[in-house]
Amino acid sequence: MTAPHAEQLTFDGFASPKRRRTSAAKTPAADRPIAQIVLDVQATHLGRTFDYLIDERQSEAVQPGVMVRVRFGGRRVNGIVWNRVATSETAASSLRFIERVLTPAPLVSASMREDITLIADAYGGTRANILRFAVPPRVASVDQEQRVASGRERSTPFGSAQDVRGVQGHSTQGYRLYDAHEQHKQARDTGFARIRQSYDGAERLRDALEGSGFASFVVDAMPGAQQWARDLTWMMMTAMLAGKSAVVVLPTSREVEDLARTLTTCGLRQFAPDQATHGQYQGDFVVLDGGSVPPAERYRAYVAVASGQVRCAIGARSAMYAPVEGPALFAIVDDLAYQNMDGFMPYPNARGVLRLRAKAHGGVFVSFANVRSPISQWETNGAGDPSVVRETPTSGFSSAIRPLPAVVKDASPWIRWLNRDELARLADPSIGARVPHTAVRILTDALATGPVLLSIPADGITQALSCARCHRQARCPRCTGPLEQVVEHAVKHPGVGGGALGSGPAPREATSGGIRCRWCGVAIVNWTCPGCGNDRLRVVRVGAAGTARELAGLFRGVPIVVSSHSQPRGVVETIAATPQIVIATPGCEPRVAAVSGGPSPNGLGEYRAVAILDAWTSLYAPGVDARCDALAAWMRAMALCAPRSRGGQGLLIGETDPVIARSLMLWDSSLLASREIEEREETGLPPVVAAACVWGRRDVVMHALADIGVLTGDWSVVNDLPAVLGPVPIPQPATISARELDGTADRVKAVVRVAQSHRAELAIRLRTVVSRHVAAREPGELRFRLDPKDLI
Repeated sequence: MTAPHAEQLTFDGFASPKRRRTSAAKTPAADRPIAQIVLDVQATHLGRTFDYLIDERQSEAVQPGVMVRVRFGGRRVNGIVWNRVATSETAASSLRFIERVLTPAPLVSASMREDITLIADAYGGTRANILRFAVPPRVASVDQEQRVASGRERSTPFGSAQDVRGVQGHSTQGYRLYDAHEQHKQARDTGFARIRQSYDGAERLRDALEGSGFASFVVDAMPGAQQWARDLTWMMMTAMLAGKSAVVVLPTSREVEDLARTLTTCGLRQFAPDQATHGQYQGDFVVLDGGSVPPAERYRAYVAVASGQVRCAIGARSAMYAPVEGPALFAIVDDLAYQNMDGFMPYPNARGVLRLRAKAHGGVFVSFANVRSPISQWETNGAGDPSVVRETPTSGFSSAIRPLPAVVKDASPWIRWLNRDELARLADPSIGARVPHTAVRILTDALATGPVLLSIPADGITQALSCARCHRQARCPRCTGPLEQVVEHAVKHPGVGGGALGSGPAPREATSGGIRCRWCGVAIVNWTCPGCGNDRLRVVRVGAAGTARELAGLFRGVPIVVSSHSQPRGVVETIAATPQIVIATPGCEPRVAAVSGGPSPNGLGEYRAVAILDAWTSLYAPGVDARCDALAAWMRAMALCAPRSRGGQGLLIGETDPVIARSLMLWDSSLLASREIEEREETGLPPVVAAACVWGRRDVVMHALADIGVLTGDWSVVNDLPAVLGPVPIPQPATISARELDGTADRVKAVVRVAQSHRAELAIRLRTVVSRHVAAREPGELRFRLDPKDLI
């Protein structure tokens, strides 16, 4: 019989054996001992909750929404407690206990959990997919800060005056908050006076921001340097003073900085340590950005919103998951930007997510941009009747708020289109030059009083096919998609190129053999141009380089600044308001420093003239949103120019689609957006129909298309057109390894089109097919994306 305190003997010089630590016995909680947890496991077929036991000692801490750590398989993973229940369908012998509670308070509230479920269903993903984006990586030191600060009283200057005054009574803090509240009210009222004089329907927008119930708006931005930031600040302050929260998603960190600067100018404070409260974090808004903010600051900002310390969040794409509660303003700026779509499964789009959340919260959705996207135009096509537009989880009827024409005319620069016809009318001898003499003269005059901006296409070379006679882009007669050359049968053609299309490498003439559509993959035989009847194609190389060297010879002695991601200096943030030439690619335009005592009403500097070079490149961009993207880039640059009342000049140099030119000159993007909707109704392209891209190995893709019912049956035809475009061969992924090459050699993509009324069902069917494919461990890649930015 073993002695009660017997120890194993050891030899001299050897360490004594360590006693095994015996874990304390665990007892299931008396009340609802089962926790349903969404684990951080991204596999589609595991997109459900898993049941775990709650120890009685952890019962108070394990609340829905907290982050916990559990064992799953042979490893430890984190998860969010989704619910607590009394019983489980899993056998009792298979249930494990939660190992650790990681957060002191819920990170994901009940309404946020509902939002995550709706987003996952809308885009065909799982809740774990969305949680990976929505909840930033945990930082333990921030959780410790929350434990220390949990008992402190917090206050905000937003809400009714009585509520603000009553937070701190008659203390110094209370009077300070009351003064801030009055300052914000004055800024709101001053802003509305400006908005009412500028926009048609300003009262409807204000009533929705201050009232209750869901409302959706598409707002066309006014021209002017940072004018969009001032108008958006008014919307945010109006909503917050009405007791609502505000979430704003912007394209890049540059726009985030612009909006944060404008909010600070209007008296709002960014969430940061406050010296008056001995270093405690205080503020009115947070920057919730995954790229430009350190991990600890991002997690601290998320916790501040989740705990109710701050009710306003701005940022790039990741800000769409700001955990606000109750009715709120959900706004997106420039919803056309490609940055709005996430690059990971299920590829949610910020515009759709914000509108979905606004409807779920009974809040207000605002799409705010210089250029209306096709989806925004489609939503406003109801002519005031919401029943005309089909409601989907991510879209529906929206009211249009447009600037008044007279105000737009005064606020925008005088924009001229210098194409071949206009230059011939002016008898300009330099027709065909990249910068004609007329433009040189206008820019030289503008340089006498300040800086001049020249916007050039983004660096990089792409290829497009066009008619060799009239230079019209070659399109597929079946689906209007752009054409590509599969096998090159081309010879140099010295007599074609340059001219009105601009400088650069001479295009090459190509035969029509080996040509196919980049959307539907159909082979093109005996192609003829619908414009002139010509049957010869040519390859056009689209790109821009060496602009600074060319302009140095035209404007001798003038300083030249180049701002582009591909340049050694990179993006130039700010320039002085002195005579100089700025060459910038879209999105990299420097801001002009404020001029003391200058004429600009918002205190910002302005360009004296803005010129768009190489407008002809817009004729050959292959994307489905190519024309809208071109107009958005041009209007973004033109908005930095001084208005015509202060001598501002805008130039559009080169050939382009007349609808784009007219929309720019009149500052009315609805002209192009309306044309886009008309053409997409004829060709069956989104947003008139719902679309999804499905890609992977050919046999797997075709089997998936058959399973979801788009090859045969009721879904095989939409608007009298085939539901499937393709499949089209696509390149191998950049991260492919040698061992995967054999299995993914035949990689294709297909476009699935269904009626908008079937969009929600399409997402569920695609998720089911992928889940079944992954669970069965079938070989081959299979992925999908709903509402793609592009079909290529």
